[in-house]
Amino acid sequence: LETNFMLQARAEQEEEFISNTLFKKIQALQKEKETLAVSYEKEEEFLTNELSRKLMQLQHEKAELEQHLEQEQEFQVNKLMKKIKKLENDTISKQLTLEQLRREKIDLENTLEQEQEALVNRLWKRMDKLEAEKRILQEKLDQPVSAPLSPRDISMEIDSPENMMRHIRFLKSEVERLKKNLRTAELQRKYQTPFHLLLMLCSNLHLFLCRYFNEMSAQGLRPRTVSSPIPYSPSPSSSRPISPGLSYASHTVGFTPPTTLTRAGMSYYNTPGLHVHVGASHGIARPSPRRSNSPDKFKRPTPPPSPNTQGGVQPPPPPPPLFLYIFQPDT
Repeated sequence: LETNFMLQARAEQEEEFISNTLFKKIQALQKEKETLAVSYEKEEEFLTNELSRKLMQLQHEKAELEQHLEQEQEFQVNKLMKKIKKLENDTISKQLTLEQLRREKIDLENTLEQEQEALVNRLWKRMDKLEAEKRILQEKLDQPVSAPLSPRDISMEIDSPENMMRHIRFLKSEVERLKKNLRTAELQRKYQTPFHLLLMLCSNLHLFLCRYFNEMSAQGLRPRTVSSPIPYSPSPSSSRPISPGLSYASHTVGFTPPTTLTRAGMSYYNTPGLHVHVGASHGIARPSPRRSNSPDKFKRPTPPPSPNTQGGVQPPPPPPPLFLYIFQPDT
């Protein structure tokens, strides 16, 4: 019994010891659990506060960036709008300037055409006048020469002193008449130089017109318009148009010499250096220029000396040089 009692007592002690030990361990675990819970709560609170602070900072930075971006966009938009308005104003001003320049160009073209037509008409009037004078000289030159006396008639007439003096006067008159014819021929030859100068001026004028209006038509600014020509009544003896080089509607009209010219005058019109060209964009017939080598190009022809002892009709005085015709106003 004692042994059982002792074993039972020992078993109770061991059981009590184990119970105390387990109870202590449980208490220690509970304390540790409480400590871990407190530390976890602290750590969780710290992390939550830190994340909240960072989130607030990010939100504040985001708001600042959005505001800055909006200001930058507004600045760029305002800058672009100012540039657009400036470009629009520049475009409008340039368009107005272009329209003004076009109007001035059209006015200048019309003025140039009128001046050129007036110049050409004035040149044709002067040419008609020169042709009339030349025709008069040609008629005087073509007058029949009286047949000279035969030696038999001369020998029969110079028997008396009166017949001899009459024959001498007749011979002197014949010599004077031949001299006048010679001077008339020289004047006719000198008058050919103003004709050639007139042809050169007309040729240069046509070339300038063609080049100018070809450039204008190539740029596509304005097609050529024909202004109303200056009224001009041609002479009855002339059958040519007023301005042979300015017939814009025809593509085959060339420069035709007057029909009243002689063979000496026709040589200036039929020279190899004069050709008719037709422009690509306008039907302007123009002769190619040819320089004259005559020494009397810009010299005023001097009238022949009028003899004091000769009778008959004196030749008409020579006209002034061609450049005076061109640059003097019409009266």
